[in-house]
Amino acid sequence: MKFILKYVCLVAVFFCAKISFAVEPMNVLFIGNSYTHYNNMPGIFQDIAVSKGVKINVEMSAKSNHTLKMHCARTEMFEKINSKKWDYIVVQGFSRELLHEQSYLDTSFVPYFKQISDSIYKNNACTNILLFMTWGYKTGIHDNPEYDTYQKMSDKIQIGYQYISNVFGLPIVPVGQVWETVKENNPHFDLYQEDNQHPTIYGSYIAACTFYAAIIKASPFGGFDAGIEPKIAEIIQNTAFTFLNLNIYRYDLSLNTLDVKYETNIKGKNIAYCRSNYPKAKSIHWDFGDNTYSDLPDIDHFYRKSGAYNVSVTIVDECGKRVILRKVYFKVKEKPKEKTKANTNNKKPATSPKKSKSTADSTAIKKKKF
Repeated sequence: MKFILKYVCLVAVFFCAKISFAVEPMNVLFIGNSYTHYNNMPGIFQDIAVSKGVKINVEMSAKSNHTLKMHCARTEMFEKINSKKWDYIVVQGFSRELLHEQSYLDTSFVPYFKQISDSIYKNNACTNILLFMTWGYKTGIHDNPEYDTYQKMSDKIQIGYQYISNVFGLPIVPVGQVWETVKENNPHFDLYQEDNQHPTIYGSYIAACTFYAAIIKASPFGGFDAGIEPKIAEIIQNTAFTFLNLNIYRYDLSLNTLDVKYETNIKGKNIAYCRSNYPKAKSIHWDFGDNTYSDLPDIDHFYRKSGAYNVSVTIVDECGKRVILRKVYFKVKEKPKEKTKANTNNKKPATSPKKSKSTADSTAIKKKKF
């Protein structure tokens, strides 16, 4: 899992695409237990988004030590689900449950997750449900040799969430894997509380930055730092962004998203690589901002002139009609400056420089001596 992080945001990278948001704020709900509500992690996520200019409303329905079965007995959770037309709802499972084999998950996890997801879609068929992949305990669980170390437990949790993702066809927000990357590359960071399970403010900041990169599709770099040391905040911000940028397809985070990359290639051609991933869309219409259009889901568009362009995409699906905006910019080359010609009119003839008095005297003296 250890790799060298390159803290570079290239124009041609998916998550660096500029995002345009609707006038109405994005609504995000977190459902989970103490891993969600410790240090008010959803609030940190909202503060990062607001500091980056995103209009957003974030709420939470979380109870300590709760499994999904226990959540399903909470009427207040379903009331919260039905209170708004949520854009995103994040569901966090009980970590120990995800350690078990598929046969166990099929009876102890899947039916209750389905009950929650059915309620979400009944309230709003267009809500995006995200799975909150958690992390392993600092020293694992000692009473079971299958996950008696951090690494064993972390790997098991990842396998469990991948199975749930496959069953329901949902994206994963891999907080646990970003946590692991930060932990391996920065072993001096104190991510755990004294119980070796729950997150310190650093751990919660890892989760918040990972959700920002996953939901907003942009880097949290330079955003709200939750009061932690700026250098540590930057490392966490860049690790979250880099990891998700490299793994968007692995965790299905490109589902219902646009990918607009652009560059001026070595031949001097201005190209926008436009991709859409809306599997349920009835129609997709691109307006490239230069009086050209396309109804193809994926297209490479060439711009004749450099400059800034507003690209709009109109998507029609079961959620209705939506218009999403992106911006592309091709740098205008500056023309080389022309050299100014000297004025030859009324030009005075060149004269030889006069010798200074000291030079003339010196010559005279030499002649006398000679």
